[in-house]
Amino acid sequence: MGPPSSSGFYVSRAGALLLAGLAAALLLALAVLAALYGHCARVLPSELHHSGVPDTEPSQPGGPEEPPPTPKPGPTQEPEVAATPRKWRPPGPWDQLRLPPWLVPLHYELELWPLLRPDEFSVPALRFTGRVNITVRCMAATARLLLHSLFLDCESAEVRGPLSPDTRDATVGRVPVDEVWFALDMQYMVLELGQALQPGSRYELQLSFSGPVYQDTREGLFLNLYTDQGKRRALLASQLEPTFARNVFPCFDEPALKATFNITIIHHPSYVALSNMPKLGQSEKEDVNGSKWTVTTFYTTPHMPTYLAAFAVCDYEYVSRIERGKEIRIWARKDAIAGGNADFALNITGPIFSFLEDLFNISYPLPKTDIIALPTFDNRAMENWGLLMFDESLLLLQPNDKLTEKKTVISYIVCHEIGHQWFGNLVTMNWWNNIWLNEGFASYFEVGVINYFNPKLPRDEIFFSNILHGVLREDHALVSRAVSRKVENFTETNEINELFDQFTYNKGASMARMLSSFLNEKIFISALKSYLETFSYSNAEQDDLWRHFQMAVDEQSKILLPATVKSIMDSWTHQSGFPIITLNASTGIMKQEPFYLGRVKNQSLLTHNDTWIVPILWMKNGTTQSLVWLDNSSKVFPEMQVSDSDHDWVILNLNMTGYYRVNYDKLGWKRLNQQLEKDPKAIPVIHRLQLVDDAFSLSKNNYIEIETALDLTKYLAEEDEIIVWHAVLLNLVTRDLIFEGKNHDIYPLLKKYLLKRLIPIWNTYSTIIRENVAALQDDYLALISLEKVFGTACWLGLEDCLQLSKELFRNWMNHPENEIPYPIKNVILCYGIALGNDKEWDFLLNIYNNTTKEEERIQLAYALGCSKEPWILNRYMEHAITPSPLTFNETNIIEAVAASEVGRYIAKDFLINNWQAVSERYGTQSLVTLVYVIGRTISTDLQITELQQFCSNMLEEHQRLTVHAKLQTIKNENLKNKKRSARIAVWLRKNT
Repeated sequence: MGPPSSSGFYVSRAGALLLAGLAAALLLALAVLAALYGHCARVLPSELHHSGVPDTEPSQPGGPEEPPPTPKPGPTQEPEVAATPRKWRPPGPWDQLRLPPWLVPLHYELELWPLLRPDEFSVPALRFTGRVNITVRCMAATARLLLHSLFLDCESAEVRGPLSPDTRDATVGRVPVDEVWFALDMQYMVLELGQALQPGSRYELQLSFSGPVYQDTREGLFLNLYTDQGKRRALLASQLEPTFARNVFPCFDEPALKATFNITIIHHPSYVALSNMPKLGQSEKEDVNGSKWTVTTFYTTPHMPTYLAAFAVCDYEYVSRIERGKEIRIWARKDAIAGGNADFALNITGPIFSFLEDLFNISYPLPKTDIIALPTFDNRAMENWGLLMFDESLLLLQPNDKLTEKKTVISYIVCHEIGHQWFGNLVTMNWWNNIWLNEGFASYFEVGVINYFNPKLPRDEIFFSNILHGVLREDHALVSRAVSRKVENFTETNEINELFDQFTYNKGASMARMLSSFLNEKIFISALKSYLETFSYSNAEQDDLWRHFQMAVDEQSKILLPATVKSIMDSWTHQSGFPIITLNASTGIMKQEPFYLGRVKNQSLLTHNDTWIVPILWMKNGTTQSLVWLDNSSKVFPEMQVSDSDHDWVILNLNMTGYYRVNYDKLGWKRLNQQLEKDPKAIPVIHRLQLVDDAFSLSKNNYIEIETALDLTKYLAEEDEIIVWHAVLLNLVTRDLIFEGKNHDIYPLLKKYLLKRLIPIWNTYSTIIRENVAALQDDYLALISLEKVFGTACWLGLEDCLQLSKELFRNWMNHPENEIPYPIKNVILCYGIALGNDKEWDFLLNIYNNTTKEEERIQLAYALGCSKEPWILNRYMEHAITPSPLTFNETNIIEAVAASEVGRYIAKDFLINNWQAVSERYGTQSLVTLVYVIGRTISTDLQITELQQFCSNMLEEHQRLTVHAKLQTIKNENLKNKKRSARIAVWLRKNT
């Protein structure tokens, strides 16, 4: 059928024949469309006279729930395949994001044949072929089938059935497929049938297809190139979550449409094939050229969604162990296996599985677990049932990783992915709007489980550092992102991909933690057991989870709630942001209000009317008190009033288990400050962290005065917990302050004030670095905090820090086996270059040239920009724009130079003289970025004008407009920071 006319009518087939004179033009138009949409459809020459629009006049469905009309049976014919642009097709279910409920998949017979050979993997357009037979049950009469398919060429499509229930699925008929077309917007393949499928009957869709193996992205079926045992090699792996199964095979690609899978992979005999289940058998196949291929089949999977199907074809080796009768294998490069790099992951995986099995009283249902370390997986990991995939940097532990946080990070990530075997794989959210049910609970349990195996790891402080701190910095009342969203709010597939953010992971984990805290661990786990048992191999909504928690609460009488679990938790998951809880310690009045970035007066009254049902766990004078609830905008708690005694103090949000910040009146803050100065250890570490983080955030956003936050730092000479120092320095010695440099009035005051207090913690850790650096290897909080502490000490000009930097750098120069301790390597590299001359610089450049790891090359490139010598920095930037063996592909080195106090002036002059060469080397967008970096300290309109004149010749008109708006924003932010810095300077003068 041809394209629609402007009147909205469709030209019939007979009409098309009468319009033979238009055939050439129509052929040309459709050939162009075929080229535009060729990724999705193979259009055969004989089919070019069809538009791909259904023959029958469709109804105007009200949404995806409405089945299409039933055409009359027609003669059997080969299906036509075409991609159909939106403007050429009538409105219909293909315009909806969700599949219509006409068919339910029951089983997939899937065969994939990736054409990867050991010596031909660098082919520019590596492809795979495949076949899939999908057994479906028809739920509503329909002569139109929709399933997902993207960037696949459909070779053939048949529908068999209805299937007979009495003869082992022997077919009793064949349903004609008149046409196959693609709706690219929502990524559908549409089959137009010659007759309707009947409700209640089962059918088999038989599809043959081919598609690309991706090389530049880790989606669908993708290629990894790597070096192993001195030889260049390749492997194939898959990533199907959230919506990339449709890139590998036509399917019903929604999480609620679970089915079983029989998977077959055809591969070169020199490779091994892996999938979700154990290998069932192998045979040999010969292609048309006489080449022999291995056919590996796998056992049938449990019911699972398409996004958990997994495939790998590789030349890897493995280490293995048996845990409770089931084999666990870690697959990796042969060099890595021989070096023992996979042993740590192997040794922790089994015990984590066993712990979670015992915790939930539900056994892991698959007979094996394979975990594969991919050379390139974009620093991700994926929980595929039975075949977990990791970026090798997150799974393999190198011998020189002892002084990094990597061991602990691997533990957390392995635990997170194993947690998904229950939260996500066994019980799956009904749709992506509740993906937090997967990711939030996996993130929550990763901290608790690893703490069980390593009790010395401080659970609350690590949860704050790894999970809570980052999301609280980003979340606020006006962010358009609640943890759980309504399905109808989604209109495009890319919105699903955007859900995998820190609100899903970190805020989701914080929701789980808060829920556990106001119930108790026993009720919490009991409810989760019930939930997991009830919805095993099925799907659940958020309300299903709340119902099981309510059941657990109703079965006991100790924990009393002010509302249902659903009412409490919906107040947190269905609205964005979080509240600030303010306690007036004089009166006991507590109130809540939404948190805004840069609050203005009366803002909450104008833009946010909702409240939260807030659990308040608290302590008074170091003693934990009973839970109370703030379920209105304000409430009086007489027990929270403090007396006239200086010893009386109150802290809300015990262990920071609530997802909110806390403010106090002047008396409340004063009493806490007095306690810190008198006996800081009376306030637990997590609450010293909390006080610092809350106070500085509240002051930055206009809830309290900056002086209130600064008062909390007076005691710091007595603070021996490096994680607290880390929090203080992140808030006080900001990147903007460092970039302003030492000419600012605040620098000498801050130097005098901080160094006096920093010396004790500096002495502790500098001694460890010099005498027993190995003692740090199990101190996770120190490993993540040392860089900021050492960097600040050197920036403040602490002589011992500068001397240590020179010592460690020169010792490494003279004895390369004496590596710089990893936690402070960035600091030592930078100050080693800054305090040295061309000898140190040339040495580091040589190290750069002989380093292959991208992460290390970026680190070295930025360190080279730390030089104070203009001629060295100019020579360095020359490397970026002149032909040389120094490619510096990993980073824009002019940006690296401009990031330093001295370098930004040199980079500006260099850019003025060489902007065309810089643009050719890094692209015009890099010029925009460089203008932002150079202009980071502007604070007047004159400076903006100068910068605009500077870049007017370099940028296109739309870029100039963007830069102007951005520079105005930078100026306004800098003016605000200058006012803040001026107040800090006044406070420092009074307290130094």
